[in-house]
Amino acid sequence: MRCASFSGEPTFLASPDRRRLIQLAACSAAFGPGATWADQPIDVALAGMAFSGDAASLKTRFPYSLGYQASLKAAGRFPAKMLFEAVGPTSTDKLRFVPRLDELKGRDQAVAVALVVGSETISVEKLAGLNKLFVLIRAQALFFDFKSMSVLRAYPISFAQIDVFDRTPTAAEVAERVRGVYEGAGGKPGIFTRFGNALAKASLPAQTSRTLGVSKIVIRPESTSSIPDYLTSSPTVAETWAADLVGEALSTRALVPIVPYAKGYAVGNVMSVGIADGDVYNLKLPKPDYEISVEFTRLVKKKFGESAAGASYIYGLVSTMRIEEPVSGKVYLNAELKNGETKLVPATQTYVDDFPAYYDAINGLFVKLSETVAGGDTKWIKSAAVAPDIDKQIADTRELVKLCK
Repeated sequence: MRCASFSGEPTFLASPDRRRLIQLAACSAAFGPGATWADQPIDVALAGMAFSGDAASLKTRFPYSLGYQASLKAAGRFPAKMLFEAVGPTSTDKLRFVPRLDELKGRDQAVAVALVVGSETISVEKLAGLNKLFVLIRAQALFFDFKSMSVLRAYPISFAQIDVFDRTPTAAEVAERVRGVYEGAGGKPGIFTRFGNALAKASLPAQTSRTLGVSKIVIRPESTSSIPDYLTSSPTVAETWAADLVGEALSTRALVPIVPYAKGYAVGNVMSVGIADGDVYNLKLPKPDYEISVEFTRLVKKKFGESAAGASYIYGLVSTMRIEEPVSGKVYLNAELKNGETKLVPATQTYVDDFPAYYDAINGLFVKLSETVAGGDTKWIKSAAVAPDIDKQIADTRELVKLCK
């Protein structure tokens, strides 16, 4: 992740107040003697919406998201206010969310959270005379500390929408689908609501908290041939996409925050953040105490059954996942995993787009694993894992997850 450009109405992002807040925070201690963040609720300011990457390339990388943002402002609606409404009355015994940074003026702690949009994927594929529109937005609820200029925690979130047209969709139709991804569509919550949901479950680390993050992604050639070009246009894009899937599954199912995957986006483990008023800060990314490495070994497709009505296929992923503590070399999880999902293809269907089924298999593997380490049933993992000591590995990983919450 490189740079982020924040947006929101002046009420929520008052620059002079932010500068005073930072100056005050920099001159004060983060805690009283012997205190920790677990002792009392922390006020967290909503810093609005941001886009990762250098400001000069935002229009190229986020054309529809920026257009959506502009349409909101033209209608008198502002992303920062919508985010606060999405958070609603959310408060926990650990966190209390406030709408403006200046509310933290004079406090010993200066913690903020922003919706940081990391990628916008818009794809139109021609399929047997039809046009499939795929819209995917990936983002993070990113907590950061103004005093230490460091990232504290990140909770990955995403939402995708697929639609089919008998012609090439217009720019207005694409923009409408992008709006649905942010605000919700098809009865499913959009990015804003998912941001609020992430905050409702979020926590900040105590002094003894450990961190977990995806450090290495390997996608073998046997897998890349079944992944669309817009995700394999460069190794960094594909690896970030895969890391996001792993991180989001752990974050939402095991309720554990993930250190942002930063390969290709940060230099020296430092992420530059540019606020809307032009100020630029360098936020330090913590090095994970526990590192996750994942290999996408191969994607497979096998016919499962056939009848006059059609055929069913199993789409699967074979992957190896490893979680270890790099300092001590202790390995918590190291197993080859497999997961398959079934897709029914009607006899009348002349073209089959395999990727949605492969996506279900890929995402399903990490979701099921995350549910298992969160304390769920171990039936799936016993059939999915190629490791004789998988019960012990899961028990060890469950204890690790507790340390990272």
